[in-house]
Amino acid sequence: MRIARFSIDGNVGFGVVEGDELDVIKGHPFAEFERSGQKVPLDKVRLLPPVLPNKVVAIGRNYAEHAAELGNAVPDVPVTFFKPSTSVIGPGDPIAYPSFSQEVHHEAELAVVIGRMCREVPRERAKDVILGYTCANDVTARDVQQREKQWARAKGFDSSCPLGPWVETELDPSDIAAGLAIQCTVNGEQRQLGRTSDMVRPIEDLIVHITEAMTLLPGDVILTGTPAGVGPLNVGDEVAVTIEGIGTLTNKVIKRG
Repeated sequence: MRIARFSIDGNVGFGVVEGDELDVIKGHPFAEFERSGQKVPLDKVRLLPPVLPNKVVAIGRNYAEHAAELGNAVPDVPVTFFKPSTSVIGPGDPIAYPSFSQEVHHEAELAVVIGRMCREVPRERAKDVILGYTCANDVTARDVQQREKQWARAKGFDSSCPLGPWVETELDPSDIAAGLAIQCTVNGEQRQLGRTSDMVRPIEDLIVHITEAMTLLPGDVILTGTPAGVGPLNVGDEVAVTIEGIGTLTNKVIKRG
């Protein structure tokens, strides 16, 4: 099931995407809900970020080839960092090139959407706390990341976390481990192409690691790392992240006003 968050005529809601239509639901996807039967063409709505996370917990260097391309070793434990809720944008929303950077990179990633409040999750129950998966772009001010010890500004600036286009609920960690294709294009040119099976640490281990330290809330998002091939974005570029079985997230880069 593909669950989208949308806006139409000033009203915001959730719906189930079926083909080129959206079936509006009663309630929200973090509890039992009913389909209203009210169907709206997708091209008549504005798709929003599929969730509004309290926090985005991101994992660095979770693909060995990506770690190597930036001259880093795979860490002994997962590298975790946060992207604030103000960094989140949806499909079609602009990525505003930050004024304090001269080198902004794309990073195509699989995002895990948490479905219920959880902490200290045992590995065998990790899939029970997942609502589904979506596409993400961990947009990074690479020059800032390299010169500042903390990554907060480099990875947390406004519009640095595009998510979407919807949440796919019919995948689970075994599908991720089997290997879904993850691709990034810039202006139609392929930049990244990898498979989720290349993750150093699987989804279950990431959830265990994160929830040992903190409570995750419904709608929180985990970014699972990016494959090799990261590279620069420039004002005017159109960047697209496509993940097999989910869909495509597209955003354009604009000058920050």
